[in-house]
Amino acid sequence: MKLKFKPNNKRELLEAAMGKRPCTMAVENVQLVNVFSGEIYPATVYVYDGFIAHIAKGQSADRSLALEIVDGKGAYLTPGLIDPHIHIESTMLTPRGFAAAAVPHGTTTVVTDPHELANVLGEEAVVYMHDAGEDLPMRQLIDIPSCVPSVPGLENAGAEFDAAVIRRLAKLPRVIGLAEVMDFLAVADGESRMLEIIEAAEEEGLYLQGHLPTMDDRLLSAYVIGGPTTCHETRTAEAAVEKIRVGLHVDARESSIAKDIAAVWSGVKNLRYLDRISLCTDDREAHDILENGHMDNALRKAVACGIDPVDALRCATLHPALESGLQGIGAIAPGYVADFLLLEDLVNFDVKAVYFAGKLVAKDGRLIAPIARRSFALEEKNSVNAPALRREDFFIPAPVSEGKVAVNVMVFPELGSPVTARSVEEIPVKEGVLDLSQQKDLCYVAIINRYGRGNVCHGVVRGFGLPEGAFASTVSHDCHNLCIVYKDVDSAMAAFWSLCDCGGGMCCACKGEVTTLPLPVGGLMSTKSCEELAKDVACMKDALHAAGMPQENPVVRILTMALPVIPDAKYTDMGLVDVYAKKLLPLFPEEA
Repeated sequence: MKLKFKPNNKRELLEAAMGKRPCTMAVENVQLVNVFSGEIYPATVYVYDGFIAHIAKGQSADRSLALEIVDGKGAYLTPGLIDPHIHIESTMLTPRGFAAAAVPHGTTTVVTDPHELANVLGEEAVVYMHDAGEDLPMRQLIDIPSCVPSVPGLENAGAEFDAAVIRRLAKLPRVIGLAEVMDFLAVADGESRMLEIIEAAEEEGLYLQGHLPTMDDRLLSAYVIGGPTTCHETRTAEAAVEKIRVGLHVDARESSIAKDIAAVWSGVKNLRYLDRISLCTDDREAHDILENGHMDNALRKAVACGIDPVDALRCATLHPALESGLQGIGAIAPGYVADFLLLEDLVNFDVKAVYFAGKLVAKDGRLIAPIARRSFALEEKNSVNAPALRREDFFIPAPVSEGKVAVNVMVFPELGSPVTARSVEEIPVKEGVLDLSQQKDLCYVAIINRYGRGNVCHGVVRGFGLPEGAFASTVSHDCHNLCIVYKDVDSAMAAFWSLCDCGGGMCCACKGEVTTLPLPVGGLMSTKSCEELAKDVACMKDALHAAGMPQENPVVRILTMALPVIPDAKYTDMGLVDVYAKKLLPLFPEEA
C-alpha cells in the first residue's frame, strides 16, 4: 500500500494552479533544486493550503496571485529531508522532544521503528510513540516492530509480538510498514512465526523494512524472496553492491554508532543507477544531534565522500519517499506537500528556514513553531523490575576452586564496531570464582532481566575498552535488559542499584564515584529537552572517559552487547548466543 498525501480540497488547488484563485504564499528569488531532473534554476514556488500549486520559472512572483510573498534572497530551495529509518528512542528523547531537536536541521519526515520501547512495554509502547508524534511540525510515520524479541528463544523481552499484534497495530493512522526484519535466519529458513508476521504485514498493505548484516549469497537470495525491500545494515562496499543487485534499497547509515556512508559510496559510486541509495540515521543520540545535526549531517558526510550535492539530496528526499511507498512528499512539484527548506549552500547545508506543510516552522537553527506539552501515562511507569541482587551475585563461580579454566569469551575485534567474535581462553580462578584482576583487556558481563523473570546471565568480554569500574545501562538493544560491564563487583553493585532506583538509564561507577544518566521513560528516554539531555549525556561521556574508555563516544559502546542479530556472538539474559547457529553456548565449554 502506498501512502498518498492528498490536498484538503483538490478543486481549490486546481484553481490555484491555474491562477484562478490566490495562493496562500509565494516564495520568490530562489534557486530551485529539482530532484526529479537534477537541475538547479531560478524559480518562484506558489503554495496553497499546504501544497505546492505551481512553480514559475524566474525569480519574481506575481503579487496578484499570492496573499504572502516570501523573499528567498537567492537561497537554494530543496525538499524537506526524510529519514527512512530511525529509532527515536535512541535519541533518548521522546517523540516531541526529538521533533524540537531535529526540525531546525531540516528534517520534516521520519519513518520510525519503535521496537526499542516495544520490547519494554509492548503494544502500548507503539501506540504511545504514535500518539506522542501527533500535532508536530514534522511527520512521524510508524513501522510496526517485526522482531519483539529480536530472536525468540534466545532472549526475554517485556513483550512478544505475533501476527495478530501486527494486524491490530496496522490500524493506527500513521503506520506504513513492517519495521526491520532482523531475524534474517528465520526468514531464510521459512520459520512459521516469522512468515506469519510477514504475511500479516503484506495483507495489511505494509512495505517490509529489512536488516541483513551478512553477505552469504544464499541467505541474501532467500531474504529477498522472504519480502523485505530495504536494508540499513550495510557496512561494506561489497555488501552495498550485492544488495542493490538483488533489488534492495540500501540505506547508507550515519548514526552515533555506525558510520557507513563512506563504505557504501565507495562500492556504488561507479554503478549506472543510484536510485536505490538513501541516507538514514538509525540510532543517533541527543548530544550528536545538538552538536552535529540530523539528516543535514548525513548530507554533509555524503558530499565529503564525493557524492554530488544534488545526488546526495535525492538520497535524503526523493529516494526515502519512494522506498517507503510515500507519494506526494520528497520533491518540489505541483500537488506535493509544501515541505521545503531554504539553504545557504549545497556543501555545508546550513538550513536558513524550514517549511512544513507550507508553514514556517524553524528559522536560522531555531524552532519557531510551538510544540504543545502533552502528558502520557506511559511516561510515568517504572519499567525496571530486576531481582534484588547482592554483592556475591556479581562474582562468576568456576567449576574449579583454583588454577585456570577454559571460558567462552565474547570478543570485540574493533573499538568502534558492534560486530563480535568468540574465543576460548584460559582464565585464572581464585577461591572458586573467575579472577580478571590481572587481565587488562577482559571485563565481567552481567545481563539482568528487568521484566520480572529474575534471570541473570554472567560472562566475560574482551576488547570492550573499560579498564576499571563499571558501566551499566538499561539501553541495551533490543530487549533492553539491564546490562553491566565491570572490572570489580563493588562498582557493579553501585551501578546496578542506581539504575534500579531511578527507573533506568545509564550509570558509570568508578573508584567510589557514581555518575547516573536517568532515562525514566521505559528506561530509554527522558522528557527533558535536547539541550538539557545533551548536558547529561556529556557528563556520562566524561565519566566513562575518566574510567579509561578510549572511544570518542563511549556511551554507545554498551548498546549492542546483548543484540543477538549482530554476528558472531552476543550475551542475552539467557546466556552467550552463537548468532549464526541460533543457539546458546555454555560459559565453560567443557560443560557442553
